[in-house]
Amino acid sequence: MPPNTTATTGDTATTGAAPAKSGRKKGRKARLLVLLLVLAVIAGIAYGGYWSVSAVRASLPQTTGTITLDGLSGPVDVKRDGNGIPQIYASSDADLFMAQGYVQAQDRFYEMDVRRHMTAGRLSEMFGKSQVKNDELLRTLGWERVAKQEYDTKLSASAKSYLDAYSKGVNAYLKGKSGKDISLEYAALNLTNDYKPQQWTPVDSISWLKAMAWDLRGNMRDEIDRALMTSRLGPQQIQDLYPEYPYSRNKPIVQEGQYDALTKSFEQSAAAGTPVGTGTTSGTGTSTGTTGATGTTGATGTTGATGSSAGTTGATGSGPSGTSGSGLTSQLGGLYSSLDDLPTAVGVNGQGIGSNSWVVGGQHTITGKPLLANDPHLEASLPGVWYQMGLHCRTVSAKCQYDVTGYTFAGMPGVIIGHNADIAWGMTNSGVDVSDLYLEKVTTGGYLYDGKVRPFKTREETIKVAGGASKTIVVRETQDGMPLLSDRDDELVQVGKKASVAAAAPDRGDGYGVALKWTALDPGASMDAIFALDKAGGWKDFRAAAAKFDVPSQNLIYADTRDNIGYTLPGKIPTRSAADDGSVPAPGWDPKYRWTGYIQQDELPYEYNPKRGYIVTANQAVVDKDKYPYTLTTDWGYGTRSQRITDLIESKIKGGGKISTDDMRQMQLDDSSEIAKLMVPKLLKINLSDKNVRDAQKLLEGWDYTQDSDSAAAAYFNAVWRNVLKLAFGNKLPKELRVKGQCLWVDKVDSTGPVDDDNTKVRECGMRAADQAQPDGGDRWFEVVRNLMNKPDSDWWTTPKQGTRPAAKNMDQLFARAMIDARWELTAKLGKDIDTWNWGRLHRLFLKNQTLGTDGPQALQYLLNRGPWKLNGGEAAVDATGWNAAGGYNVVWVPSMRMVVNLADLDKSKWINLTGASGHAFSAHYTDQTDKWAKGELLPWSYSSKAVDKSTSDTLVLQP
Repeated sequence: MPPNTTATTGDTATTGAAPAKSGRKKGRKARLLVLLLVLAVIAGIAYGGYWSVSAVRASLPQTTGTITLDGLSGPVDVKRDGNGIPQIYASSDADLFMAQGYVQAQDRFYEMDVRRHMTAGRLSEMFGKSQVKNDELLRTLGWERVAKQEYDTKLSASAKSYLDAYSKGVNAYLKGKSGKDISLEYAALNLTNDYKPQQWTPVDSISWLKAMAWDLRGNMRDEIDRALMTSRLGPQQIQDLYPEYPYSRNKPIVQEGQYDALTKSFEQSAAAGTPVGTGTTSGTGTSTGTTGATGTTGATGTTGATGSSAGTTGATGSGPSGTSGSGLTSQLGGLYSSLDDLPTAVGVNGQGIGSNSWVVGGQHTITGKPLLANDPHLEASLPGVWYQMGLHCRTVSAKCQYDVTGYTFAGMPGVIIGHNADIAWGMTNSGVDVSDLYLEKVTTGGYLYDGKVRPFKTREETIKVAGGASKTIVVRETQDGMPLLSDRDDELVQVGKKASVAAAAPDRGDGYGVALKWTALDPGASMDAIFALDKAGGWKDFRAAAAKFDVPSQNLIYADTRDNIGYTLPGKIPTRSAADDGSVPAPGWDPKYRWTGYIQQDELPYEYNPKRGYIVTANQAVVDKDKYPYTLTTDWGYGTRSQRITDLIESKIKGGGKISTDDMRQMQLDDSSEIAKLMVPKLLKINLSDKNVRDAQKLLEGWDYTQDSDSAAAAYFNAVWRNVLKLAFGNKLPKELRVKGQCLWVDKVDSTGPVDDDNTKVRECGMRAADQAQPDGGDRWFEVVRNLMNKPDSDWWTTPKQGTRPAAKNMDQLFARAMIDARWELTAKLGKDIDTWNWGRLHRLFLKNQTLGTDGPQALQYLLNRGPWKLNGGEAAVDATGWNAAGGYNVVWVPSMRMVVNLADLDKSKWINLTGASGHAFSAHYTDQTDKWAKGELLPWSYSSKAVDKSTSDTLVLQP
């Protein structure tokens, strides 16, 4: 049969043309040989047969020829470029989204399948009993249940039709295929499990938004950490570690925006005794979750006249819940353990989540039209979380409304970030506080609320377990829908009995429970927002689409071909009473700690065509605390990246300079260390007696603070920074925050606090995963150290004698000890000769398949995983290749993609993905973009039909 002819077999077809091939590297060939040998041995021993290389390749997608799909109303063209990135052309919306489902399933179905099992709490069906605990928590959260409610009651008819069409496309791909025909991972799973992929549903797509929202949910980690700190730190110490946002130094996003009128209205209404909404004001200062110098604490958590809201207390005091530090520590430690084990979706379980986006108006660009850049910072995963794609109607009309391209999520219809013919948009995490933990007084009849016992709402959930017996759990929720997360961890129901409680708090009895209030647990219409964004024709359409984006709340930036730029903050954002700022777990029995409502969409901040001509969002504060009447969060990012981007833009345009597409790319790659600029001048003044340490110190002389992978100075400074954090803070934090397995002799703690007695030292070992421990070294810690450098005799700078290391009594002595420790740490890791040191040898990226690549047999991990790559950049740099200072130097989160949109000529836009289009380990497009990504290169981004045709390597026709 000649190439590109069709042999029809029901609703699918095969062709004589082989799947597209591109040059395969020696590493891929080696892996294929290893795969053949490993699978031959394994399968030969177990089953008397083996999988051949051709069987592995059988799961690779067909990218040329013709395939027949029942349900299409007309032919659809799928044009893939040399990187396997598809551009889909159809004549109706239904055909467009059906084809999107089919093509994404071709490349990424295993990833999609794992994701939907995660969001539904059904991982045990695929991976067995090891995932039962995760499934219990996920069933308790009930993401799938909420997604079904959204589909049934909240979404528009058009959105539901698109979801239906997408599902139909996925299922057309699955029809007639066994697991091994779909992906290598299924073939491996079938050695121990008879799992078979099931049909895709619209709810599977919607549920992924819940996972996205979970990873971007706000300050829950900080709530937990502040509470855990109370077992060893007092109120002022905790406040030191959560300093105020530096508004005067790092500018908020909205500076000339449309919140002034709301503020004026708020002030006028407040004067009349009828304040706007029911939220709290921020005019008296953003709280840090700790008691201010003149504030008071107690059962109600009142604020002092000039202090910040009371939230946590020392070991001898009581916080807003009436619990003392050690009891709350025990309780929340268990919750953190549960959350820590939960598989991540698009981030590191809420930690390290960041992103950069900025837009520059035509007055400052060489094209005379806007340029828009975006690079979300997410956990490094394989395949990467993003899937590049274009969705094009051959003729845009009422029947076929879309002509959009950008980054999608495999498993969801539409484009999440990108551009259409008229506008471009990007996203960064806003960090607004949309979740709260509540301590609940649980009794045999229910839980205490407002002086009365209320019964829990309950439901049973049955968890099926591959290779084992099913398990049934009972989920308990409060009457207002808050799931009791403490039911999912044994430690949470064993609350400590040593802690005292305030008189206003109910008797602890056998312990308080922990419940979660979170906006994503209420049905919403965020899927409608995605479809509306994709076809928005201007600012008005964009704002209307954004208003539908309930969760997660994101900073949305905007540009259009008419030379307008803008920003808007969407989302369902709660308001709280004056008693509660959301910074620490609240007493669930007290009604005044319940949410009072939500900020109206027309009261949320936005900015349109500011006079300065650009807008920067990089997780900094959205608005100045003194100019907006609602508290959006107490835990912004600290603005290190945003201010650096602002400075780069200002330096370029100062004196009339113009910014190009490549300038935007170069800004994305800026790897300057802002904390190094602050500390290095001080470090160079430290007198050191050891010649070997002085030699390392000299590396910092003349260093330009850039963190290139070949920089020895960057390696040494970051090692010093890590050791400063460890000595000054890490060794003083409670075990629940420190790295698992790292043990210290510490003062014993009793009901009155730390016991300062050499005879009462106890050995405590850390409990947290290395990539989530504290101090993580992010820009909050930049701000902590910046403030304490003005207090060189602070107790934070003291540390006891350890072995031959002398005690430190002030900042200079601690810095000296950190420089010594860093020298010998790098000697052990990189060798004694400092001429061989470089940052890239420490700062490496490993890409791991998120299931069998982390927990499968070593041979399978070798086949599925890739790396390492030596990377530039670092923590809180614009090139945010994040690492956790408590855990080590390896890269934890990364710019998961980069894009620069040129609104003057969309075909001159650029983009790159972390990995590649394919989720198949032996596809040429598994990680074919990673080398370029690591070097900071961008790929051409074709948009017009002419440009797409020119870049097309393979064309597949889907026909009715």
